Amino acid sequence: MDQPIQNFWEIRFGDVKEALETNHFEVFTASSLDGARRIVMEDILPKSQPKSVSWGGSMTFAASGIYEAIVESREITIIDTTAKDIPAAEKIEHRRHSLLVDLYFTGTNAVTEDGQLVNLDMIGNRIGGLTFGPREVVVLAGRNKIVPDIEEAMLRIKNYVAPVNAMRLDMKTPCVKTGRCEDCKSPSRICNTWTITEKAYPKGRVKVILINEDLGL
Repeated sequence: MDQPIQNFWEIRFGDVKEALETNHFEVFTASSLDGARRIVMEDILPKSQPKSVSWGGSMTFAASGIYEAIVESREITIIDTTAKDIPAAEKIEHRRHSLLVDLYFTGTNAVTEDGQLVNLDMIGNRIGGLTFGPREVVVLAGRNKIVPDIEEAMLRIKNYVAPVNAMRLDMKTPCVKTGRCEDCKSPSRICNTWTITEKAYPKGRVKVILINEDLGL
């Protein structure tokens, strides 16, 4: 069989897609990040017709090219939450305003096989947008984010995602040195607020694109 890994995940995606749809998420599947971008540009955006767009911190979104495609093809107000050339206080204000856009893009730390999204944030803007505020949300999720259940999701996040993110962001936390969660009290701690999204409300507000590649953390 050609591409056994891709074929394996196509089968798995069918079960996870069904579980997510049962929980009122709208679900798309893509064979690649390019395919996910096409879904956004050719399906989601024409239906949503957003006048404003923003995003939470997501390596997958940053790599997707969706931002560049939107800028090139549509007249939409974009609230940039990740600009590096603005003061920190102004960046926080951008993140606050991003919670009222029409369409919000983000990633997720984990997707359970029961169709739940599990996330852990430092500031909370990413999970804030997922939970309430933006009219619609698009979640980009690589196959590496899929886990059996909530317990495995939390273990994955605390003992892999969070330490690696802390390293990536040059944070001054114990996990940067030990490679595992130390339940620290550091001012730079990035593990502050959990969310478990069991159901999307209203139905279809949160759209999940499952991508058959390992993406982000």
